[in-house]
Amino acid sequence: MTESNDQPTEVFSRRAAREGSSKTPSSGGLRALIAKHPTAWLFSTIGVVFLLLATGALFAGIASGSGKADAVPLPTESAPPPRPQPSAVPAGTHLRTCSIASAASQPNLGTLAASVLNASTGEVLYDRGGSTAATPANVTQLLTAASAIKILGAGTQLSTRVVLGSSPGTIVLVGGGDPTLATTPDSFYEGAPLISDLATQAKAAYNARYPGQPITQIVLDTSLWNASDNWDASWASSERANGYMSFITPLMVDGDRDDPTDSESARGDDPVMRAAQAFASAAGLSGVTFSTGTAIGATTIAEVKSQPISTLVGQMLTTGDNTLAEMLARVMSKRAQFDGSSASIAQMIPATIKDLGLDTTGLVIADGSGESANNLVPPKLIAQLLVKVKANEADLGAIYSGMAVAGESGNLYDRFSGDNAAASGKVVGVTGWITNERSLAGIINAADGTPLAFAFYGLGDVISTDTKDALDTLATAAFTCGNNLSNN
Repeated sequence: MTESNDQPTEVFSRRAAREGSSKTPSSGGLRALIAKHPTAWLFSTIGVVFLLLATGALFAGIASGSGKADAVPLPTESAPPPRPQPSAVPAGTHLRTCSIASAASQPNLGTLAASVLNASTGEVLYDRGGSTAATPANVTQLLTAASAIKILGAGTQLSTRVVLGSSPGTIVLVGGGDPTLATTPDSFYEGAPLISDLATQAKAAYNARYPGQPITQIVLDTSLWNASDNWDASWASSERANGYMSFITPLMVDGDRDDPTDSESARGDDPVMRAAQAFASAAGLSGVTFSTGTAIGATTIAEVKSQPISTLVGQMLTTGDNTLAEMLARVMSKRAQFDGSSASIAQMIPATIKDLGLDTTGLVIADGSGESANNLVPPKLIAQLLVKVKANEADLGAIYSGMAVAGESGNLYDRFSGDNAAASGKVVGVTGWITNERSLAGIINAADGTPLAFAFYGLGDVISTDTKDALDTLATAAFTCGNNLSNN
């Protein structure tokens, strides 16, 4: 069987595809292939020619243009702006794990308002409504103490004087707002000035001036503030009989106690007259008459001075002495250019606390002692003040020295026993108690050496004498935790 004439061409094509371009078909075979597909070969040839012409033109353009045109710089990418870097690496956060939640949930605490700060750094360690103003009871006296040091100065002393009267036979006893003026060396106020010393000085000086002319009249000068402005309407009248408060007059002796040696002795109805009679008795004067008035002139013939304000602050805070607190507040008012009235305290103390650099938002002051339920003080403000106290800023260290010590002195001498004995001697503070409120505030010298500034208020109808133990338990729990105290 013979093959047609075009069969070799097909065989060649398949072999060429199989073996590659290294073998070339014969010219005859190529002519036959073109003849068989003329149109395809025509367009292919035209395409090749076009491509060769275009390539030649391109190289010709490059060759002719390269000597005439400036080199075009390659585009460059602009550098990205530098990434912002932190100015400092944030300090690590201390992970605190010690909880006082159980102690804080004791039923006897009622509604707890609390703030605990690291007294060295001011850092908040524990907070339960700390920024909300609430009634602090006698813890208010911490604000009074700070104001007294700020306004009066830690070294200032209060004077009680005797000046000559307008005529022979008359002397004037001038009250200076010192409630510690004592009738006995055994006074509740240790180191207090004695009215007997004042009387002895006055009588000797008067006799030297008017020999043979007896003293027949004693004028009582209580003009430092209005002596009739002596009681706040929010105080229970039973406080006098119970020995917690006296009438607040510029002249008195022994805090107007019936028993000058007893902190909670009953108080009288007329502190000024009690002082007048004590002076006359000490001077050996009988048959004298008493009147009220203001000293004329400045001829002082006798004077005794109280302990420094730094000491008076301690005597106030250790036992929560309400009369001393109110007397200091009135003296401060006069020194701060107010009128010495009870109403002026509401302006004077907040302004002074603000001057110490503290935030007084929510602060409402009704008195200097904390006996009024109208006082409103955020616990955090008390704790922040105590941070300054611990640092002795603005001489406030006198407050730390003057607070009671747990299990040892003042209002805390019989507390922090039993399960709370671990914190005995390690908590210094002040206490407060009025109806529906008990409080404790001060400095805890914690087990790990960290000083903690704290203020705890127990509030509500459930508050009772048992609440003081609950407050001690809470403070002991914070003592145990120290700087590891968690706010959870």
